[in-house]
Amino acid sequence: MLTANKIMPQGAGLAPVLLKRAPTLELDWDVRQKSRFDGVDSSGRRIGVFLPRGSVVRGGDVLVVEDGSLVRVLAAPQQVLHISHCPQHGSPFDLTRAAYHLGNRHVPIELQPDHLKIEPDHVLADMLRAMHLIVREDTLAFEPEGGAYSAHGHGHDHGHAHAHDHASGGSHDHTHDAGHDHAHTHRDDHDHGHGHEHGHRHR
Repeated sequence: MLTANKIMPQGAGLAPVLLKRAPTLELDWDVRQKSRFDGVDSSGRRIGVFLPRGSVVRGGDVLVVEDGSLVRVLAAPQQVLHISHCPQHGSPFDLTRAAYHLGNRHVPIELQPDHLKIEPDHVLADMLRAMHLIVREDTLAFEPEGGAYSAHGHGHDHGHAHAHDHASGGSHDHTHDAGHDHAHTHRDDHDHGHGHEHGHRHR
């Protein structure tokens, strides 16, 4: 098995001809959000991927193999919920509201100008339908939005986040474990134990 421990986001700096010739490795989001995994590329080679912890691989990224060869990653189609607004009973703003509520639940979500995508969840599907949105199950590439400080910035790298209905694959997580609400507590003492006390003594 060959190993790859370097990633070139979206193949930046590589000549188009090299990208076109490179074998491909099709992976779903569950695998691409991991820093260590293996797979078989389109030329039949088994590739073991060992990236720095916290790395996320996006469709279109290129892996550099130990023998100097390149492998282009494709986002594999997977089961998703496709969410769009209802022209008769809503407006595009409904998608903004939906993204807000999903974000509060730390749900991995792909943002597109005219639709959203999330991983299948019947509870969330019912919530979204109650908001007069159209929710349908589909098999599509999934590129969820990345965090503000993620390696690629957006989970997209295609102009905007996450629009990746690549016919051959595309979906993010963050991935943010769906359905888990996280409470964040902020302390005015800067969370370093350096509380500042300001006192004035009057005589």
